[in-house]
Amino acid sequence: MPQKLDAFERKILHVLQEDASIPTAKLGEMVGLSSSPCWRRVDRLEKEGIITRRVALVDRQKVGLNAHIFAQVKLNAHGRANLDEFAAAIRSFPEVLEAYVLMGVFDFMLRIVAADIDAYERFFFTKLSKLTGIQEINSTVALSQVKATTALPIS
Repeated sequence: MPQKLDAFERKILHVLQEDASIPTAKLGEMVGLSSSPCWRRVDRLEKEGIITRRVALVDRQKVGLNAHIFAQVKLNAHGRANLDEFAAAIRSFPEVLEAYVLMGVFDFMLRIVAADIDAYERFFFTKLSKLTGIQEINSTVALSQVKATTALPIS
């Protein structure tokens, strides 16, 4: 069930989604609160799990991860019984940034990064395709990125 957020908390979340390193005093000034009440609200948002973590976002290409791949994975009938096992294996691969269980033709959608297509090919043949229960993997290479955000549209 969604948490009730007041106008100040929604403003705090909007600002922190753009820059989580902003000092509390500056954040309070931006949302119309003094430092202490602002800090208490941020602390509550963290304790209630609304703010799950604060991270630095890294430009993947500037650190040599130039290939961005989306892989749709279909498990065989026996593999479907082991969804949790497959999910645990996927979580252990640092190349997989996101993984979703799907409803439809495919069972999983994976977002994967690699240095280049050759590196993805090695990942595909040495790790991904060796997992048990896989019937089909459909890989799609992203040519360019049109939009990327981590900010949720909080209203």
